[in-house]
Amino acid sequence: MFQRQRTGSVVCPSCGRLVGVHDERCFNCGKWQPGLWGYAPVLGKLARDLGFGEVVLWGCIALFGATLLYSPQQIGMGGLFSLLSPGGNALYTFGMSGAVPVFRDGRWWTVLSAAWLHGGALHILFNMLWIRQLAPAVAQFFGTSRLVIIYTISGAVGFGLTSVMALLPLPGPLSGAFFTVGASAPLFGLFGALYLYGQRSGSRVISQQFLQYLVIWLVLGVLMSFGAQNAIRIDNWAHLGGFGGGYLVARWLDPLRPEKPGHMLAALACLAATVLSIAVSILTVVLR
Repeated sequence: MFQRQRTGSVVCPSCGRLVGVHDERCFNCGKWQPGLWGYAPVLGKLARDLGFGEVVLWGCIALFGATLLYSPQQIGMGGLFSLLSPGGNALYTFGMSGAVPVFRDGRWWTVLSAAWLHGGALHILFNMLWIRQLAPAVAQFFGTSRLVIIYTISGAVGFGLTSVMALLPLPGPLSGAFFTVGASAPLFGLFGALYLYGQRSGSRVISQQFLQYLVIWLVLGVLMSFGAQNAIRIDNWAHLGGFGGGYLVARWLDPLRPEKPGHMLAALACLAATVLSIAVSILTVVLR
């Protein structure tokens, strides 16, 4: 059942066309290593294109539901941005990041778990819509394994940066976050990766488009932060760190070079570390 196919053709997990098991790229859709070194038939049964976009989507939805059920008496229903917002205790238990958890409480691993948590229905809706748009594009240009690596590391960089910046004496709109959650940090990492791809491939249209996204969101975040002490604030430093982290990781991985088996192992390690970070977050609260 789990035997590796060493010869012949396989079905590309992205477009469904036949490709050689050892082809570096799919001639139809351009996906790197469509045969996944002979493991495409096995992995294809698990999920199309390894299903990372779907893993993020359903993983975030499941954790959002779990945080609501953890403390239903604290669910926020006060307005559009706080509609179905989980309680602070629930978010902290499941792995909220920021300067307080990371530095005061020593929960440094939350830079991995926070990307899978959300502060309200509108928050998760917007982020999941972006996931469905960006994940397939990055998977096509970089390959699924490198998508996972970029997503994981850029999210950690984003939450790490905002936690550090919260310690500096900066005015409110420019300060980092004492508490923060959301998939937007790694999403900006995907922006950064696509910006790098535009540079490496010579497509100025792609680079300019995603650079504009970064600038627009940063300006919008600063403007929305004025006079919003009691409202949900856009975490600009997490976004900026995610973009920079995604750009640097994508530069290191180089989308113009083929995926290697080591990338798959690194991707699995990223997923394992993420699951472990959420589990440790919960256990350190429940068992104390």
